[in-house]
Amino acid sequence: MKRQYLFFTVFIGTVLLSTTAFGLSETFKGHIYNPGQLKPVDSVLKVKIGEPAPDFSLASVGGDSVSLSSYEGKKNVVISFVPAAWTPVCSDQWPGYNIVKGLFDENDAVLLGITVDNIPTLFAWTREMGDLWFPVLSDFWPHGAVAKKYGVLRSDGTTERGLVFIDKKGIIRLIHVGDINVRPKLEIIAGALERMNTAQ
Repeated sequence: MKRQYLFFTVFIGTVLLSTTAFGLSETFKGHIYNPGQLKPVDSVLKVKIGEPAPDFSLASVGGDSVSLSSYEGKKNVVISFVPAAWTPVCSDQWPGYNIVKGLFDENDAVLLGITVDNIPTLFAWTREMGDLWFPVLSDFWPHGAVAKKYGVLRSDGTTERGLVFIDKKGIIRLIHVGDINVRPKLEIIAGALERMNTAQ
């Protein structure tokens, strides 16, 4: 039954994610900066599958501080690094995760969104995108310190479009760094969450 639910959620999510903008206003779309085609990958990973995930504590748009270690023993964690606020793919990717929140709930997981933008920028951007169910964290200062620790900081100071899957013991179970110009496929998230949850 769970597998059928997972398939259905992935199918519906994929259909919805194949469209863009999720009903975002024309005004919002008009404020999106298009950087053009970027080098697909421009960094070298510093973390490995099977190793403990480097801990961090970052300020959130909600006004609190969020630490990775606070989820240890409680939740599986997916870190979503995105390059920059107010850019096209990022502005589609994160609102899309609202559609598949059930995937995270079913697999006892949380999502942490991280960018190198400052809090005021992230506040304005997330307000325009609408409510996101997950914490949005600023890796602004020291600039990109967490992204650098994970090895996803690009040479231009932005981050890769990366996903890091961490189990309840704080161990990295999957790393996906793909083409920065392309939103990660939902199947990657769904499959990794299910494997991580059933392995515990």
